[in-house]
Order: sequence, then C-alpha cells, then structure tokens
Amino acid sequence: MRRACPTAEVPILLTPSTPARIRRSLLLVIGFLAIVLLGAPAAQASPGPPAPATHYGSFALRGTTAVQAQEFDNSIGGVLRGADGPIVDVTVTASGNGFEGEATSGANGAWRIGVPEQGTYEVAIDEETLPEGIVLAEDQENPREVTFTNTSSATTLFLFGEGITTQQTPFLETLAERALAGFSFGLLLALSAVGLSLIFGTTGLTNFAHGEMVTFGAVVAFAFAAIGLPIAVAIVLAVIAGGLLGYVQDAGLWKPLRRRGTGLVPMMIVSIGLALALRYIIQLFFGGATQQLPGSQSEIIDLGSVSISRNNLTSLTVSLVIILIVAFLLLRTRIGKATRAVADNPALAAASGIDVDRVIRIVWVVGGMLAALGGILWAYYRPGVSYNMGQQILLLIFAGVTLGGLGTVFGALLGSIIVGLFVEISTIWLEADLKYVGALLILILVLLFRPQGILGRRERIG
Repeated sequence: MRRACPTAEVPILLTPSTPARIRRSLLLVIGFLAIVLLGAPAAQASPGPPAPATHYGSFALRGTTAVQAQEFDNSIGGVLRGADGPIVDVTVTASGNGFEGEATSGANGAWRIGVPEQGTYEVAIDEETLPEGIVLAEDQENPREVTFTNTSSATTLFLFGEGITTQQTPFLETLAERALAGFSFGLLLALSAVGLSLIFGTTGLTNFAHGEMVTFGAVVAFAFAAIGLPIAVAIVLAVIAGGLLGYVQDAGLWKPLRRRGTGLVPMMIVSIGLALALRYIIQLFFGGATQQLPGSQSEIIDLGSVSISRNNLTSLTVSLVIILIVAFLLLRTRIGKATRAVADNPALAAASGIDVDRVIRIVWVVGGMLAALGGILWAYYRPGVSYNMGQQILLLIFAGVTLGGLGTVFGALLGSIIVGLFVEISTIWLEADLKYVGALLILILVLLFRPQGILGRRERIG
C-alpha cells in the first residue's frame, strides 16, 4: 500500500538498487560533459567550412551589399533608417585599439564591421555618402563611442531627419521596435521561467542551478553543430539532452534529498553549489570565449514601419508555439492535471493515488527541455554562446516568476512578458548596461507591495 508522506519512505534508500541507480545517473552526466569536451574545443580550434550566409569567425548578412572581409569573432553593427525607410549605400567606419574598418549599409539599411577584440571603438557615418535630402538629426553624435558589454556583438543606432517632426517619427518607430523586441525577449524568458515555476510548484525548491540548465542547452547545441550536424538536428538533440540533464539531477540528487527529509533552505544552498560547479565545469571544457551558433547573424525584416531580425521573429514564433503546447498539456491531459494536483497539495495528491515522484520526475525533464530551448534562443538573441550566459538572465527569470506569482505557470508567462517589455523599452532612456537593473527593481517592488505576485496565492509566500 502507498504511503502518502514521502518522508516516511526513508528506509527505501538502504535497498541494494540505490547505488546502481546513482551510478547510472553519474554516467549520464559524464556522457553529457563528454559531448561538450569533444565538440566545443574542436570548434574553437577548427570551426570548419563557413555556411553560405553566416559562419564561425566572420559575418555575412543576407540582404546587405557589404561583407566584412576580416574573420573576427566580434562585431559592431546597426541599421540605418530614415522617415521613408532604409538608407542604403552609406559608409560607416569603426576605429580603435589600433584597428580601422568600414562597411556599407545594405538594401535593408543594415551594416556590420568585424573587429579584432572587444573594447571601445569610435563609430562614424560618412555624411558625404548620405542620400540627397537626408541628414543626421541635430542631437546625433558623429562620431560616437561604442563599448562592448559581455557579448561579441555591439549595436549602435543613428537617427536621421531635421526639425521636431522628424524627431517624433523615429521615436515612435523605436518605441514600436523595442516593444516588439521586448515581447520576443519576454517569451524567450517565459520558456525558462515556466520550467522553473513548475519545479518550484511541485517541489518547493528555488533552483539556482536553472541558469546553468539554460547554458547547457546552448553549449550542447554548439557542440553538436561544431561536429558537422545540421543546426536543426543539433537543436533537437540539445533539447533532448536538456531533458536528460533534468532527469539525472532529480534521480541522482533531488529525490534522495527529498526522501531524507532535507529542508528547502539546505536544498536551495545545494542548488547554489550545483550552479557554481556546473558553470565552471562548462567553462573548463567550453572555454571563456563567446562563440556563435550557425546563423547567428540574420537579415532584418520590415513589418510596416517596424523592423525585426529574422532570428528574433523565429524565436517569438517558436516560444509562443511551445508555450501554447505546454498550456494545453497542463489543462487538458491527465499528466497535466496530476502536475497541478501535486503543485497544489502533494500529500493529498499522493493519498488520491497519484505517483508524486513520477510527476516530479516528469516536471524535471520538461523543465530541463524548456530551459535548454530557452538557452538556444537566448544564444541567438544575444547573440553568442558563453559559459555564463544562463547566469546573466537568471535574475530576469526569477523576476518573471516572482512578478507573475510563485508556482503558477501562467503567472510565470505573464511576468516574463512584462519583464521582457520593461527591459527592452527601458533602453530608449537608459544605457544598455543598466537595462537589467530594472529586473531587480521589479523584484523589490513586487516583494514590497504584492509578494504573492499577479496570479499567485498568499499560501505560496515563504
């Protein structure tokens, strides 16, 4: 007969089958790390033949007329747009750190210059190459300084026109573009936030290692792509690997701790240690440099007066479809209803005949897969893959979960979209380096005025 209380099953840990189970879990972890070890260093040493449009070490934008000849891993870029649309055939130069380079804006106004190292560069537009009747806006600096901030790609924008009327039009376009980018970024965050919220809802664990699960997906996708697999296949395999990582974590670590009756605070501290261990293991095998996934530089698509990169549009679509599938599974399927029952009251769910451990294991697998996919999309959004990329957005993920409501999947979705919009729109007024500070501000305000979040319940607090 099943016992409703998990803590009553502690003697099961002493059965002979437990060591074998743990050994199998450790072997799976070693297998994952072997993928990174064999794939990532090889990619750094010999990236292989370039793809037709975008490849490792150089940049070639579809829809542009200029291709940067030097093969550099870092780049500065932007889009030149006026009141009437893209501005083409304009020369842009970048100089600094003993380097000088130039590019010409393409048919969609996009330009990009590869640079040998990250740092501060002086970017200037050759105003003599501007089309007749188009001038820089009065308050635009030319040249201006551009500084890299933890990514291999820096962006700068110039406004064109004259007088008050032309100043208003670019602002509205910029606001619309930032809002669209924020919605795309919010859905990207939601993929990881939904997985984190599911884990918290069913186990009560605040998992600080979730950021490393995000990083793991991007790193494994890069490793598979580096050994010659098509990027679509690499992404599918990386998502599966993320699910296996979630399975291994629960089977080898979290389930034994739950059965021993370990408190939530000690388990949270264990998750912090696990996050540090995974982060620096990934750094050991992957390296500290930022690498690019195939197709990381994509063309700009014009949607009326708003522009968005093809990668961001694809990320928005994929994220929305996956979230709708997860919502359907939670609302309409038997396992989804069991998951919601466990999240609401684990003891009552167990007494009703639900296999709580099985539900939690499925939640870890799904959470790992969502985190891995979120990491891959984040690598295209930044763009770039690095060993600490998950850590960089962990605060934003927590902010989305807290704002929406702890333990509520739809709250995590709503909160993440709000955080994404806030982060991107704030760049209109704030420096790019300060945009993530808004996530901390959201956390503080929510905890002060509505600690249960928008859709959360007060029982979840604490």
